[in-house]
Amino acid sequence: MKDLTPKRDDLDPIEIASRDEISALQLKRLKWSLKHAYDNVPFYRQSFDTAGVHPDDVTSLADLARFPFTMKQDLRNNYPFGMFAVPRDQVSRIHASSGTTGKPTVVGYTKNDLDVWANVMARTMRAAGTRPGDVVHVAYGYGLFTGGLGAHYGAERLGCTVVPVSGGMTPRQVTLIEDFGATTIMVTPSYMLSILDEYRAQGRDPRESSLEVGIFGAEPWTNAMRAEIEQAFDMHAVDLFGLSEIMGPGVASECVETKDGLHIWEDHFYPEIINPETGELVEDGEMGELVFTSLSKEAFPIIRYRTRDLTRLLPGTARSMRRMEKITGRTDDMIILRGVNVFPTQIEEQVLKIATLSPHFQIRLERKGRMDAMTILCEAMAESAGGDERGAAARDLAHHIKQMVGVSVTVDVAKPGGVARSQGKAVRIIDERPKK
Repeated sequence: MKDLTPKRDDLDPIEIASRDEISALQLKRLKWSLKHAYDNVPFYRQSFDTAGVHPDDVTSLADLARFPFTMKQDLRNNYPFGMFAVPRDQVSRIHASSGTTGKPTVVGYTKNDLDVWANVMARTMRAAGTRPGDVVHVAYGYGLFTGGLGAHYGAERLGCTVVPVSGGMTPRQVTLIEDFGATTIMVTPSYMLSILDEYRAQGRDPRESSLEVGIFGAEPWTNAMRAEIEQAFDMHAVDLFGLSEIMGPGVASECVETKDGLHIWEDHFYPEIINPETGELVEDGEMGELVFTSLSKEAFPIIRYRTRDLTRLLPGTARSMRRMEKITGRTDDMIILRGVNVFPTQIEEQVLKIATLSPHFQIRLERKGRMDAMTILCEAMAESAGGDERGAAARDLAHHIKQMVGVSVTVDVAKPGGVARSQGKAVRIIDERPKK
């Protein structure tokens, strides 16, 4: 793989500023953001007043912990525009979640918000190793989902050539990567595995492709999957973090020269880690739930938003800004199986240890009598599709999961192609247990 470390002179000055400079800017912007939310969003005025806090009370960053959390349900309760802090005619764009589990969460952006978003996405892509003039293949979904347009405008801001493919039509994805000479691809990691399958189906060597950088986000993925993708394509695989409630993609990014966690762009997004059970702050370095406060958003300020993502904060390395460790899971995708906490990323790590298995898998949960049961559906590699080999792989995987995760599971190894492919975020869990 090429050395794609950005030149120091190309970085934004704030990326390598001192911690004192970063903290001073954060405090100035935090005071503005809290007052902006309080003055213009009835929900925040009522929430702050109920908690007995006021933006004028803030004299240090530590004072933020006195303010109440914002939850996803709060956004749904104020559907569609109740959380906006500017008149609707000043909102240049609207994005929204799918709303599959209730009313969608709706977010808005002023012209300045979109400008900030493009800048942090350009910064993200530069940190990942993308350079001006590169051809960027965007296979994130376009539309109300923030992924496609966030990547698109960031790449344009960086000075790249954008190929706005969106998701789906996997054979065409491979054709366009090859024909247009894409050097960067932006896509979910699970869909990148489908693109890898298609390379092999077409008889192409993925290591001979033009791709140098893959920027992957929108779902948790492991370092084992990173190694799988980097080895297959001979390219850098870099993690990206974002969520629509905070901005979209571009809240934090790994740096290609270190790949040791995601540097949070702390000049625009203030992170905290809390104990998910008590809501109390934990120290940097301790695992907990990630909470974000926006520092510069105009249309949709967000104060102490509980993301449900589990991670920890670490000191900066390649940049001065703090890092967040790779997301290990979410409080709302954690499976409790017979008293043991299980995350899909733990299963993924074990699947990738079995050389005869492909990286594709799903988890099926059932109720058998009084007990919950877990079945792992995965598939054999083409060269290991025989019944005996599949049986051996199933036994090996069940053993690894029992030893490393601590639960007994049933493993069903299908023939190649037996696991449904994702063209966006992977569907990892199929819960067939009776609803309470």
